[in-house]
This record gives sequence, C-alpha cells and structure tokens, in this order.
Amino acid sequence: MTERGEGRGRQVARWLLMLVYAIAGVGHLVATGAMVAIVPSWVPAPHLVVIATGLCELAGVVALMTPRWRRAAGWAFAAYAVCVYPANVQHAIIDLGQGTGLGPGYHLPRLLFQPIFVWWALWATRIVDWPFARRGQTAT
Repeated sequence: MTERGEGRGRQVARWLLMLVYAIAGVGHLVATGAMVAIVPSWVPAPHLVVIATGLCELAGVVALMTPRWRRAAGWAFAAYAVCVYPANVQHAIIDLGQGTGLGPGYHLPRLLFQPIFVWWALWATRIVDWPFARRGQTAT
C-alpha cells in the first residue's frame, strides 16, 4: 500500500534506505571500536561521535516511518551522507595506504556512491523528483 501521490518505487527506496541506515546504526553501536578507528583525527571525542551517529541513524529510521517527520529525516540523511564523507575517505586512506583491510573494489564504489546516497535520501522522502519528474512537475 502506497501513500497518496506516492509511487511504489519511492516507497521501496524509502524502505531500503531504512534498512541501510538501521544496519549502519546498529553497526555503530556494536562495532564502535572499528568505527572509531576510521574517524579523522580532527574530529573531537570520536567514541562519542560514533555512538551519537549510530543513535541518530536509528532515530532517522524511525522518523522515515512517520509521515510527519519523513521530510526532516530526508534532509538529515542527505546532510549526514555529506558529513560522513571525510570518514569514508579516511577509511580508504588507512586501508589502501597500509595495504590491509578492504581494497579499492570496496572503497572506490563507496566513495563514488556517496552523492547517490544524498539524492536517494531526498528522492525517497519526496523532497526532489529529479530525474523522474515530468516536465513542469515539482516535488510536493
């Protein structure tokens, strides 16, 4: 069942976004040490930041389920995807520079996919319609 004016694709995209961020949120809380290891050195209180981001991801998942908070969650997840990019770069530098951990087959797609995560959060929450809008149609 889709909400009024919402296609099945957008609903599926939103549920997949919830799944991705639920897994990530739990990961931040369960594998905190591994996450702290990739936090850039200029971030203060990395352990606290990792825990807080995990809790925010889980709160965002709940917000995506709620029509009242859905758009706010979309904006928050889009901003979040931009803000965690330095940690993704740091993770790539660590793994690729030391020749340990995950290789370029993981890191390159992850880094290139980040702008799609921004768009995905905005599209799944009806903030943007691009590229699927018909001419003259805008998101509501």
